[in-house]
Amino acid sequence: MEKNYYEILGIKPDATDNEIKSAFRKLARKWHPDVAGDSQEVVNKFKELNEAYEILSNPEKRKKYDTIRGIFNQAKSQKNTTEKDTTTKKTTNNTETNRNTTSKKTESKENKTETKASTKTNQQNNKNAFQDAWENFLKKTKESDKPKQTKYTAKKIDGKDITSEITITVLEALQGTTRSVNILHTEPCPKCHGRKFANGGICAYCKGAGEISVHKKLSVRIPEKVKHGSKIRIAGEGNQGINGGKNGDLYLIIKVDTEHSRYQYDGLNILQTIPIEPYEAVLGCTVDVKTPEGIVQMKIMPNTMNGQKYRLAKEGLEKDGKKGDMIVTISIEIPKDITAEERILYEKLKLAANRNIREKIYE
Repeated sequence: MEKNYYEILGIKPDATDNEIKSAFRKLARKWHPDVAGDSQEVVNKFKELNEAYEILSNPEKRKKYDTIRGIFNQAKSQKNTTEKDTTTKKTTNNTETNRNTTSKKTESKENKTETKASTKTNQQNNKNAFQDAWENFLKKTKESDKPKQTKYTAKKIDGKDITSEITITVLEALQGTTRSVNILHTEPCPKCHGRKFANGGICAYCKGAGEISVHKKLSVRIPEKVKHGSKIRIAGEGNQGINGGKNGDLYLIIKVDTEHSRYQYDGLNILQTIPIEPYEAVLGCTVDVKTPEGIVQMKIMPNTMNGQKYRLAKEGLEKDGKKGDMIVTISIEIPKDITAEERILYEKLKLAANRNIREKIYE
């Protein structure tokens, strides 16, 4: 017999399905390459255990295997019986040879030769019959298993997607930016490699989860003129797959902070407030204004009032061939750190002023 699968699993030929399964699990834990090492001897032994369990755990395959074993044992029994008969004949022939003449010796020798040749032929025929049956059994077993995946092949598990939020300023949304993002994702356990078991028991490193949480920093490019609530996909940066499964993706949801920004949105228009000093409002001036395209100069007319708006054409957002404007609101502000000289000048201005701007509110 090429292989005795019952001996390989250490069980009796009349073992039950539960006994077969129990014996296999015990030996598989002992001879698994993760436990016993990855030497060629261990790999061959583990492969042999799987082969034995694959045959004996399948009722149909086990029945065919037992049938072939019966043929082999029968052939072996016939061989032993033939050898005993040959020995008996040989003893009888030797006795007759001592009593008979030289001619009978020759006849006995010829009979012995014929008997030996016949025995050898029967043994060879039995061996060939068994060998053919065994090879045919293995061939059918392999062919029936080709389209199937064995239950011990690790299943591919795709990693899950990750969703996270990132807050940027309005200016960053307009001009684009690069941000460093800290992502918490999962990776296969480096000890059990996602199998959840190691050294014959639950993996102590990941506590049977098969994966661990890891912080990872990514440098992410935020495109220019991105909208509030936009979603940016970064392929393959989600949770890692297990057993060859593909990685998940990372989705960043953009939050534009309009509350703490000098810029605001109004459709395609960009709204901005610029402070000027009182003398600039009275005398007029030129101020620098930052737009998505760069710095432009805007002229403030004399006698500009607080809250007055100026429009910079075509300096807003662009979409579908249309481009908005930038609306600049003037805010007249008094500096908190006025010098003594400035205060003297304001006192002179007060004396020089000959009007009451609140006069009409009392009418």
